[in-house]
Amino acid sequence: MAIRCLRLAQRNLQELSKILLLLPNNSTNRAVVDLYSTAAQRSTGDIHGEDNTDNHSLAEVRVLQMRTNKLEQQVQDLSERYNKALADSDVVRRRTQKFVEDAKLFGIQSFCRDLVEIADLLEGATKDFQGKDLSPDGSTQLRKELVQVLDKLYFIFNKHGLEKMSPIGGRYDPYEHKIVCHVAAAGIEPGSVALVKQDGYKLHGRTIRHADVGIAMHTQAR
Repeated sequence: MAIRCLRLAQRNLQELSKILLLLPNNSTNRAVVDLYSTAAQRSTGDIHGEDNTDNHSLAEVRVLQMRTNKLEQQVQDLSERYNKALADSDVVRRRTQKFVEDAKLFGIQSFCRDLVEIADLLEGATKDFQGKDLSPDGSTQLRKELVQVLDKLYFIFNKHGLEKMSPIGGRYDPYEHKIVCHVAAAGIEPGSVALVKQDGYKLHGRTIRHADVGIAMHTQAR
């Protein structure tokens, strides 16, 4: 705006100088013409000076703007990298925590597999003990003690998250059951578990031994 005003003033001074040149040639008029010419030249220099100053300032502004944009881009890139690294570290932390929890829960998995075999022996001995050739009183007492041992063992199993499956009547699940035979069973839906040859066990919901089962099949009417 200021430059435009100076240029307009310069133009007016030049026009006025031309008009004064048409006047009679005397010392007063010449002095006035010289004065206006000098003023016009100074205004022209001022305009060019201000133009150079404005151009220099505009260049500095552009340089600063470019630097600002570059710094903003760098900040954005660093923020994205930081957020990605933070997310990755959180995933690693959760996985590590899951591994530690699984190690605490399933660290005794191999021990439990061996221990359930003892439970199988105790359970079988308890069921078949009455058939042995012993006195009735001794047989009853010994069986009672075996039952107590077996009950205590099952209590310890439950305490540590080891559970025996009860699949009879349920649908066959390949993650829990192993089919060893097919049987004709009345009153049981075909495809369901009809009998258990060997008990299956879970440790905190994870199958550590599949149950050997017989699956009910369609029976043909005679």
